[in-house]
Amino acid sequence: MWEFAAKAALAGVIVALVATIAQRQPSFGALVASLPLISILGMIFLWYARPDAENMALHAEATFWYVLPSLPMFLLIPAMLRNGIGFFLSLAAGSALTISLYLIMAFVGRRIGLPL
Repeated sequence: MWEFAAKAALAGVIVALVATIAQRQPSFGALVASLPLISILGMIFLWYARPDAENMALHAEATFWYVLPSLPMFLLIPAMLRNGIGFFLSLAAGSALTISLYLIMAFVGRRIGLPL
């Protein structure tokens, strides 16, 4: 249980760090947020728990395919904000778009043989 708490605390520190950096320098905060820190830490923790090269390869490849449907959210939210739509509605719309695209990716990806 302590391992889970340590992992959660580390993830929380990363999120807090990104938010703090973004308050002072939005572009640099975006750069730090775009780094796959959580994915890298997840792979390290997964490798520690189960050092299996094929399992890790499948995980990394599936992560790549699931990143793609999240990208349009980062264009929709600023477009909505710049058109006077409130933050939380923009965030909800971006999240709904991402969820929809994840579902489509999972459905289509399995049909065309992606490792999802």
